[in-house]
Amino acid sequence: MSNIPADLHYAKSHEWLRLAADGTALVGITDYAQSSLGDITFVQLPKVGAPLAAGATFGVVESVKAASDLYMPVAGIVLAVNAALDANPELLNQDPYGEAWMLKLKLEGSAPAELLDAAAYARHLG
Repeated sequence: MSNIPADLHYAKSHEWLRLAADGTALVGITDYAQSSLGDITFVQLPKVGAPLAAGATFGVVESVKAASDLYMPVAGIVLAVNAALDANPELLNQDPYGEAWMLKLKLEGSAPAELLDAAAYARHLG
């Protein structure tokens, strides 16, 4: 069974969103996603300042098994990217909800209603 923290919002495409009170959010991939990919070997993320629409592709994760596009769970402007993933992409396998966050965003609007809570995401996984 995948680890699904209750305090996050989830996209059906297996990205998570952690909202902060200041109108920013962190984005990453779920435990299910990293487990499905296997040993992650490379992460490509957007540049700081990039505006991204909800549902848009924001990067790529490559593993020994496959390459997978990453999709924005919300619209926002990239405030920061996790540079630690350049040198240590395996952090995604080790700590997908902590040290391996991918983007910090300034939200444009609110989180879309189609994002799932932990219980709904668990049902989505089956």
